[in-house]
Amino acid sequence: QVQLVESGGGLVQPGGSLRLSCAASGSIFRISAMGWYRQAPGTQREWVARITSIGSTMYSNSVKGRFTISRDNAKNTVFLQMNSLKPEDTAVYYCYLARFTSPDYWGQGTQVTVSS
Repeated sequence: QVQLVESGGGLVQPGGSLRLSCAASGSIFRISAMGWYRQAPGTQREWVARITSIGSTMYSNSVKGRFTISRDNAKNTVFLQMNSLKPEDTAVYYCYLARFTSPDYWGQGTQVTVSS
């Protein structure tokens, strides 16, 4: 069984930065893609970013150029560096692990609030 635990959320002013972390248990981390979704109140969950097992990255248009996803396979951890944050980035952020294309496991979520 894989467990994902996110951390790093919080309150930040517009234009600020946060770095989210997602620590995974289990040996399949290194051969799996990892990524992030987010969900704002009253909206559907939105895909944010993805990184493959070999480090290829993809981003949604809404965060491209501001967010960076990375992974440390030695620590079974994936990161989301978020810069130039906007109020519309406010959401609960969920990391996921995908053995193939669709998410198989989810974290519990971490709240990110961008407000002055």
